[in-house]
Amino acid sequence: MIEIPLSAPDITEDDIAAVTAVLRTPQLSRGPQTEQFESAMASYIGVPHAIAVSSGTAALHLALLGLGVGLGDEVIVPSFAFVAVASAVRYVGARPVFVDIGTESLNLSPNAVQAAITLRTRAIIAVHTFGRPADVPALLDIAQRHSLVLIEDACEAIGAEIGGQRVGSFGDAGVFGFYPNKQITAGEGGMVVTPHEEAANRMRALRNHGRHESHDSGAGGARPDHVELGYNYRLTEMQPALGLAQLRRIDEILARREAIARCYAELLSGDKNLQLPALEIPGQRLSWFVFVARLMEADRDRVMQAMAEAGIATGRYFAPIHLQPAYTAWRDPKPLANTELAAARTLALPFFNRITDDQIRRVCSTLQRALRAVAQPD
Repeated sequence: MIEIPLSAPDITEDDIAAVTAVLRTPQLSRGPQTEQFESAMASYIGVPHAIAVSSGTAALHLALLGLGVGLGDEVIVPSFAFVAVASAVRYVGARPVFVDIGTESLNLSPNAVQAAITLRTRAIIAVHTFGRPADVPALLDIAQRHSLVLIEDACEAIGAEIGGQRVGSFGDAGVFGFYPNKQITAGEGGMVVTPHEEAANRMRALRNHGRHESHDSGAGGARPDHVELGYNYRLTEMQPALGLAQLRRIDEILARREAIARCYAELLSGDKNLQLPALEIPGQRLSWFVFVARLMEADRDRVMQAMAEAGIATGRYFAPIHLQPAYTAWRDPKPLANTELAAARTLALPFFNRITDDQIRRVCSTLQRALRAVAQPD
């Protein structure tokens, strides 16, 4: 029986009250909560436009469509990421081109990105993996030199910064997700932010069946015009109400998560069987999504089994996308060495706002016992 989960949402009485208040109104979709959440996110990230949608995956999909990426284009993506980053590329009829990551950052390698550019390349999606900012200045330079779209997948990195500027605000679009394991949650939901007004207007139409808002004055108004094929990517009003309540305390949440990461690092430092994530990066602020250690030599499956038997959940982040059966047709025969090595060694430890110091100590002591046991010959 699992006693310490891998993740858990942090829901307060204020969060519950915010959702309950919406249920006492007649407007449960497309209302003021969505608009307020969009405005708050745009202000927080530092961009003029934000479009709330049903998931981070939907946000990636609309960002690509809104920025003109489509059939026959190539989009450079990391394989060391959640599968949605490649799925969204396929949704628009483009081809995901998988490139390798840096050994330390686990983010896109700018050199690998540069080498992958062809005449068909239209965009780069930079994932801020585990809340650590990607090398956006280098990727921006590449994008600008080759007239490419740069999309930041910041679904794991809300609040992370480079030089005091928040991630999601550097590229042509930034994408955020609010799944229950994220720093803040709306239960589900996502957000696209962009500096481009025309792209933002198109994304707003696409999330609502291609209905441009200028043509939709509601009941009794002008006939709504479905200008293009769209999608039902709308949020309920309950979701942004929860997201907005959580966003109001994001500084407290990020500080708590950093404290948890530091506690893990202190208790596990010096263990030769583990490579721990960096706590600080010069010129950057990390936003802790998960705490992922890398095993040096131990059999990860056996370690995970030992942890589970002790009542502690752990996870693997990430299975390389290019090796998944659904992506066989997009696989390059050349291996992605850094991606494949990292994916085989990563071990995510329980990480959530309300984990206690005693639970962290239990996780660490259990992990260290498991590592010693696995290292011993049978």
